[in-house]
Amino acid sequence: MRNPFSLNPSEISGKAKNIRQSIIYMNSTAGAGHTGADLSETDILASLYFNILGYDPDNLKDPERDRFILSKGHGVGGYYCTLAEAGILDKSQLDSYLKKDSLLPGHPVRQKTPGIEFNTGALGHGLPAAAGLALAAKKQNKTYKTIVLLGDGELEEGSNWEASMAAAHFQLDNLIVIVDRNGLQLADRTEIIMALEPLDRKFESFGYSVQKIDGNNPEEIIDAVELCTPGGGKPHLILASTTKGKGVSFIEDQPAWHHKIPVGDEIKKAIEELE
Repeated sequence: MRNPFSLNPSEISGKAKNIRQSIIYMNSTAGAGHTGADLSETDILASLYFNILGYDPDNLKDPERDRFILSKGHGVGGYYCTLAEAGILDKSQLDSYLKKDSLLPGHPVRQKTPGIEFNTGALGHGLPAAAGLALAAKKQNKTYKTIVLLGDGELEEGSNWEASMAAAHFQLDNLIVIVDRNGLQLADRTEIIMALEPLDRKFESFGYSVQKIDGNNPEEIIDAVELCTPGGGKPHLILASTTKGKGVSFIEDQPAWHHKIPVGDEIKKAIEELE
């Protein structure tokens, strides 16, 4: 199945800019959100939905679709804004983010929101589920890809490493794991809270084929996924180096913006920088 847009990297960068503006407006309207994480992942999500993922916007349950799971569920704000930019959600729905009975809750819920593949929020759940989807595709001789986006702080959860052992054991070369490696989690840097490096060698030791890229560069993201072809017997890992809060100077690489939202003049300044 083909991507319904198939945009080039320059066009995707334009979509990412629109998505980032929507994130600022949506989080400010809601009075809550995870602004830094939302902005960090935007280029990855835009590359997925406007070039990489094969899906039909008019039939989101098509059994031949590629599967995507946002394991870092607190980044759902960026996910919603991407779905809206792709026309899967109506952009007017973004105003209801986090409100009572909204279709846009604070973490992905497939029973509420169109386009959500799997409920996440408790960190460490996305990769095990993605491995199961990839294994199911193998057993059913299906050709769809399964892609999962993890946060780097999330790698402190042991369930990721259990799933990695299974992914290698079952030779899930149809599984693509992307790590949003922005170096921050909650209140500080990952290497201060719980050191993760050397991540590339750790994943290689668990049986992955590993690439390291600039995760804020759509061209590198697309090229990396294109190299993740089935047939080699190894699951694929893309370590995507990103900047938390990407695109807004006073938010970039600031731990406090894990939970903060722009208010007052910050909103205007952020939008100006994104125009």
